[in-house]
Amino acid sequence: MRTASVQQLITQEKKKGKRKCLMVSFDLLYSNLIFCLLFSAIASIQMIMQQSDMELLLLSFLLLMALSLSFWIRFFVHKLEKSSGINLPPGKMGFPFIGESLEFLRMGRKGTPERFIQDRMAKYSTQIFKTCLLGEPTAVVCGAAGNKLLFSNENKLVTSWWPRSVEKIFPSSLQTSTKEESMKTRKLLPAFLKPEALQKYVGIMDSIAKWHLDNHWDLNETVTVFPLAKQYTFMVACRLFLSIDDPKHIAKFANPFHILAAGVMSIPINFPGTPFNRAIKAADSVRKELRAIIKQRKIQVLAGKSSSSKHDILSHMLTTTDENGQFLNEMDIADKILGLLIGGHDTASAVITFIIKYLAELPQVYNEVLKEQMEVAAGKKSGEMLDWEDIQKMKYSWNVANEVMRLAPPLQGSFREAITDFTYAGFSIPKGWKLYWSTNATHKNPDYFPDPEKFDPSRFEGNGPIPYTYVPFGGGPRMCPGKEYARLEILVFIHNVVRRFSWYKLHPNEDVIVDPMPMPAKGLPIRLRHH
Repeated sequence: MRTASVQQLITQEKKKGKRKCLMVSFDLLYSNLIFCLLFSAIASIQMIMQQSDMELLLLSFLLLMALSLSFWIRFFVHKLEKSSGINLPPGKMGFPFIGESLEFLRMGRKGTPERFIQDRMAKYSTQIFKTCLLGEPTAVVCGAAGNKLLFSNENKLVTSWWPRSVEKIFPSSLQTSTKEESMKTRKLLPAFLKPEALQKYVGIMDSIAKWHLDNHWDLNETVTVFPLAKQYTFMVACRLFLSIDDPKHIAKFANPFHILAAGVMSIPINFPGTPFNRAIKAADSVRKELRAIIKQRKIQVLAGKSSSSKHDILSHMLTTTDENGQFLNEMDIADKILGLLIGGHDTASAVITFIIKYLAELPQVYNEVLKEQMEVAAGKKSGEMLDWEDIQKMKYSWNVANEVMRLAPPLQGSFREAITDFTYAGFSIPKGWKLYWSTNATHKNPDYFPDPEKFDPSRFEGNGPIPYTYVPFGGGPRMCPGKEYARLEILVFIHNVVRRFSWYKLHPNEDVIVDPMPMPAKGLPIRLRHH
């Protein structure tokens, strides 16, 4: 069947403008009604211990009537969609408002986020399917061609989009938009993350890794890896972003920061006890601490007394103007530092944890990594720190890290928003729809990676995987700007830990959960064997 062109679709939509307007009106009514339902449900819980049985019965009746009305509205909207002639991707939208979000999250909690994607690819299409995630109609694109579509059409067909939870937790972005704030941050990063700057960080990372292992690993027979990996990566981020190296100072806002990081991508229900509510409170706490640091640094910079002015991103933000010649205000800087701290340590700590996991399970891989790292160490003088040249020698170790990120990607996927009507794979994507790409759509696809569940670092030798199939850092203009930073941080830790210890898992069959990043259910407790 011949696919309608974009121009034909637009013409068709103009002819049916009244119908489309009616659909939008019903959609808005529907969304508002569902939000009312959610708040009413919350209110009913609060009233249980306060109101009479008659009042609760009346409230329950009203909720039931509103819910019934919402289903009829949605049914009518679907009828209008079918008669509008728009050829939407196959799939189902799930329950009102929440769509298939619960199923999406449930698969992650079970440690199999790829099932959500793979099951629908098998049922609907291997290229694209529709669903509803986080309250938004969403087209999920699958495969290398889908990744290429999104990565190569930034600001042409699509633009970045973040869930409402991110907008609420980072309130300064509401003054413009999360997209604009993200673009501003990316403009600030190149000077900090360019190769000549990164070379200076290797020795600092090495010293932090040694201190961390001395104080948290060496004196113990057993350790729990995931929380310790987070401590290491958070300490590195605090040192390089803020020039803070006092462990007590770092610990002061480490705990609220971890609560914040866990709630950024949660369902945005601001009710006491929910992850989202805890994240908002934690963000306020961390932001308060950051603003105190920013004020102090600003005084030092203005007085010319900041010895770290050329070495951390905080001083860079304080002394750099935007395209209009304006300096960032303290709230903007605090929010940008918050975002960088999350991106700069959360994903790397997950990767380090799973490297430890796979090295425990695969002794032959561990031995090859140890052999390579001992060769690197043999070229160093006693007490000499690692440098940039040493990192370039760790090719097999980085192949191992890449294979870990293929099997347990720290980033499960990301959203975009359609900024115009367009077609893909013969289906229409309306303007305003969200699009989602998933690492698991390609990482565990046997068409791209034969025997995909097998751990095989050799996949990354030579030219490596086919373009747009291996995407743990995203791709295109939106590729993670901290990719090289993460590589240094991970390899420095591997170098130090394998030369001190071998280990085995205390729970051989420990489950893995994804919420939103992969993590062992018990944090990966291991028993150490000192070399």
